[in-house]
Amino acid sequence: MAKTNKVIITCAVTGSIHTPSMSPHLPITSQEIADAAIGAAEAGAAVVHLHARNPQDGRPDQTPEAFAPFLKVIKQRSNVVVNITTGGSPTMMVEERVKPAATFKPEVASLNMGTMNFGLYPMIPRYKGKFKHDWEEPYLEGTRKGMFKNTLADIEYILTTCSGNGTRFEIECYDIGHLYTLKHFLDRGVVKAPLFVQSVFGILGGIGTHPEDVIMMKRTADRLLGDNYHWSVLGAGSAQMRIAAQAAAMGGNVRVGMEDSLWIGPGKLAESNAQQVTNVRKILEGIGLEIASPDEAREILELKGGDKVGF
Repeated sequence: MAKTNKVIITCAVTGSIHTPSMSPHLPITSQEIADAAIGAAEAGAAVVHLHARNPQDGRPDQTPEAFAPFLKVIKQRSNVVVNITTGGSPTMMVEERVKPAATFKPEVASLNMGTMNFGLYPMIPRYKGKFKHDWEEPYLEGTRKGMFKNTLADIEYILTTCSGNGTRFEIECYDIGHLYTLKHFLDRGVVKAPLFVQSVFGILGGIGTHPEDVIMMKRTADRLLGDNYHWSVLGAGSAQMRIAAQAAAMGGNVRVGMEDSLWIGPGKLAESNAQQVTNVRKILEGIGLEIASPDEAREILELKGGDKVGF
């Protein structure tokens, strides 16, 4: 793909990893999610990666009805590229997870490249006795015995379900094997270039956050995918900004947001998604890089345009 020195910042504003008790700043309601997405865009994010939550208790909600209110507001108030998750949460089946992307036909949807252990339970001791809602601790504990199911059939189902919508994918690779799976689907023509590959570092069950892990992911993607992809990274938790800085120096794009980390510094909660975008933007511009606008991101990733979505 054509190379550019413009860096695409993606902001994942709420996700399904963190629970409401972990931060008072985690967006829960549709209004909070819309405001967080728009604030992130105003701070410099070209893409917003979106999950929905139940507004009463904050639990992940993958119904199209949960997405509709904030999708409409974001589209009215911002030119940002909207990316709808097909990951949902580890407790959901693939048919449930794909519904919002199939319904709303976004420019981008996320897609995890494999079944994996997805361990969130180590977070429990930090909040023991402080959970506001009765679902939170069992949800986290369930990841000790459970798995994030994304079989080869599931991946193909998501790709083919969305194939007529002109939606491209943020292809999330949590380990080296996921890159080989992606190559398989590329070779078969089930997914088409240019690929937007999001390397995920620091989830228990996936690759770690050592600098060598970042280098190995990039080197393997280069070897397997050649010029057919654009690379982006996210680091979970305290690794967020460090991995963003390393990958940007290697020519990559970056993702931040409260889905990936609740923090802005040691022991200090981020007060907004925009704060994390501002922080990573300072890092990028500090090493001489330029930030891609939403329309520049559309051009780089060859997206269909915000006027061709279903919301």
